[in-house]
Formats: sequence, structure tokens, C-alpha cells
Amino acid sequence: MAQSQGQLTARVAAGILVTRVLGFVRERVFAHYFGNSATADAFRAALRIPNAIRNLLGEGTLSASFIPVYAGMLERGETDEARRLAGAVASWLMLLTALTAVAGILLAPLVTDIVAPGFDGRTRDLTVRLVEIMFPMFGIIILSAWCLGVLNTHRRFFLSYAAPSMWNIAQIATLLGLGGVLTGARLAVALAVGAVVGSVLQLLVQLPMTLRLVRGFTGSLSLEVAGVRPVVRAWVPVVFGAGVVQLSSIIDTQLGSWLGAGAVAVLGYAQLLAILPISLFGVSVAAAALPELSRDAAGADSEKLRARLADGARRLAFFVLPSAFAYVVLGRVIVSTLFETGQFGRTDSEVAAGVLAAYAIGLLGQASVKLFASGHYALGDTRTPVRIAALSVALSAAVGAFSMRYLGAAGIALGAAAGSYVNVGLLVVRLERRVGTIIGAAARRELVAVLLGAVAAGLVAATVARTLAAQPTWIACTLGLVGFGTAYGVVTLAAGHPDARRLVTALRR
Repeated sequence: MAQSQGQLTARVAAGILVTRVLGFVRERVFAHYFGNSATADAFRAALRIPNAIRNLLGEGTLSASFIPVYAGMLERGETDEARRLAGAVASWLMLLTALTAVAGILLAPLVTDIVAPGFDGRTRDLTVRLVEIMFPMFGIIILSAWCLGVLNTHRRFFLSYAAPSMWNIAQIATLLGLGGVLTGARLAVALAVGAVVGSVLQLLVQLPMTLRLVRGFTGSLSLEVAGVRPVVRAWVPVVFGAGVVQLSSIIDTQLGSWLGAGAVAVLGYAQLLAILPISLFGVSVAAAALPELSRDAAGADSEKLRARLADGARRLAFFVLPSAFAYVVLGRVIVSTLFETGQFGRTDSEVAAGVLAAYAIGLLGQASVKLFASGHYALGDTRTPVRIAALSVALSAAVGAFSMRYLGAAGIALGAAAGSYVNVGLLVVRLERRVGTIIGAAARRELVAVLLGAVAAGLVAATVARTLAAQPTWIACTLGLVGFGTAYGVVTLAAGHPDARRLVTALRR
């Protein structure tokens, strides 16, 4: 089981890595032309609500509600019923996304005032214009989430997670092609159009494989199609849960809009880095686990389900905790290497590094939430994660609002960290009541080995960075990361951590 699950996770991680690498390229080019300017704030804010709608109706909620039902049908050999269910879900998504896109365009001024109440004048006007342009984009991306649900259930992970690369490529091409002739608001508008084109390409690269897997497309808006009602019943509470989580991101943007020009943009740069280990490891582990957890639940195999969750949790800790330590120790040189160009200067790097360090504190909690929520989803419980998410978001908002008075944007990030640990802690407690102990004595011993390795690696990296302080930051960044990774690998391998051994074996192969 462990090897098979690891292979599936690796496919997800490989697809995400391709997308994230291109995402960093996109952000470096974005930083070159926009820096931490008011125009950058406007673009970030304009992405926030449409992005929230995408997450609300798209990959996260669709995976949680559609995959368990669809995978269960395939597991029972109900192939025709599964195909009809896929067609019905796609039809409903197309209707919902069309209505949402029209509403978003018409309500763009209201959307802007909700997301960024601190914006005024030209910044507000530009944000409204960008919202109008980009809202339809996320309707298209929601349809690509349907492709992801089908592809993941059939264990085709790489394509679905690499497809968003097209979104990044389209924006990179827009900035490089027009950055020399357009500036400021005009370039931001062109970038918004490029993003829409990229979303179309993202959908198109997934459609051929998806349609082959469902063996044709039969659209239907009937609720009588087998499986539609269970999907809808599961989907509604998951949407509310996702809505609570998206509310947290909107609150962060609202708080940032009151901190002055550049605050929303710097949150975006730090979030991009913070999301990397969450996506590579948190999303990949959870995405690969959900179809398998659903099959375990369908077969009433609690022992296998519990073991799969424990395996995922151990893998998350092994990769995510050292990432957090690396961000704290090497944050400034990492930010400087990636973004310090053009309009993005040294002071911007220092501010973004502080925000990144605050996000790093909550990385393990944020990366683990999706895995343990998937455990509840596989068991048919979509309500518990909603209630827990609501509590954690309230805590996050309160801590963020209080802390930002003293720490600025970093205080907002600390609020997110606090909420994530409350969220994952309560998810685990409730899940263990149903399936038994997940985080046992062996898992705690392995966590100690990870912590020792991360601390030792942090000391080595800090020494390297301090020694190379007079050198170009990319040298300090590269050698610091190499030193960090080497020290972490040596300590965890010496401690006998199973994932360290697997990593060495994979590298030898």
C-alpha cells in the first residue's frame, strides 16, 4: 500500500511542481513590472473574489463531493451509471459558472468594495475593471476542476495538476511580450486578458483524456440521474465549508487593504512561497489519498483507512516541517533571489521575508487540513469539517486583526497560522473517534526525528548564509538550501525515518 500510495502522491507532486515553478517565473516577471505598487495591489485584490468562487465551486469542493460517489460506482462495477453521473455534474457546473460569471461582471464595483474596502480613487477603479475582465476566467477553471475529478478518480494525476501551467505560461507571455510597450494600469489590463486566455488553454489540455475516460459526454440537468443527489447532498455542506475558508482569505485581503499601498501585494508574494510546500506535499498527499480513502470506506475497511491517513500524516511532517524551518532561516535570501528585480527592491524583500516567516509557523497545520478533511469526506461526513473550519476562521480573523496593529502584514499571517492548527487538531480528534488512533507512539517518535533534523539543518543553513552574506544573494540561497537539505537528510536517515530511507532509494533509482 505504501509504495503504491507514494507513487500516486509523486505523480500529483510532479504535476504541481511543474505548475509552481512556472508560477514563480510568473511572479518574478510580475514583480519586475509591478513591484509592491498600488497597481500590484489592485491586481491581487481583483483575483481574490473570482479565485474564491473557483475554490467554492471547483476542485476542492468537487473533489470532496464527486470523487467518493464516482469512485464508489466504479468500484462496484457501475460503469454506465458513473459515466452518466459525470455528464450530469458537468452540466450543472456549466450552468452555475455561467450564472456566476454574469453576476460577477455586473456586481464588480460591489465586489471590489467588499474585498478591498481600503482602496479608493484610481486603485479602486482599476480593481473594478480587472474584476470585470477576470470573473469569466474562473468559470472556465471550474470546468477544468470537473476534469480533475474524473482524471484523479482514474488515477491520472499528473495531467490534472500540470494543466494550470498553461495559465502561468499565458501570463508570462503577456508580460514579456507587452511589458516593454505598456506600463501600469494598461499592462495590468492586458495581463488580465492573458489570464483569461490561459484558463481556456488549461481546460483544453485536459478535455481529450477526460472525455476518453468517461467514454463520451451525456449532459443532463436531471436530479434523477443515479448519484447526483448524493453528490449534491455532500456538496452543499462542503461549499459552506469552503466558503468559510475563502472568507478567511478575503478577510486577509480586507485587513491588508487598510495597511497602505503594497500590503496586499506583499501578502501575495509571501503566500506564493508558503503555498509551495502545501501544494507539493499537502495537496498531493490528500489528492492521491481521497480516491483510495473512498474505496476503503466503501469496503468498510477502517484499519486500512486509518493506516492510509497515518502514512499521509507522516509524509507531510517529513517534507513540510523542514520547509517551514528553511523559510524562517533563509527567507530573506529566498525572497531576494526570486523577486528582487525591477520595481521590487531590497526593502520589499525584507518585508516579504518577515511575512513569509509568519506564514511558515502554520505550514504544517495548513498542509494537513486537506488530508484529514478528506478522511471525513471519505466516510460521508462533510459537515464536521465545515463546523471546524468556521471556528478556525473566526480565530484566525481575530488574531490577525489584533496582531497587524503591531506586526503589519506579518500579523495577518500569524492569524492564519493559529487558525490552521485549531482546524487540523479538531479534525484529527473527531476522526479518531470514528476510526481509532491515527497519530500513535510510532508517529510521535518519527516527528521527534523530523524536528531534530530540521533544527540541525536550520543551524547549518544559518551558518552558511551568514558566512556568504557579502556574496550575491543567489549564491547564499543556493548553498544555504543545499546545506539545509544535506543536514536534514543525514540526521533523519541516521534516525531511521522511513521516508528518509525511501527518498534515498528513489534517488539511487
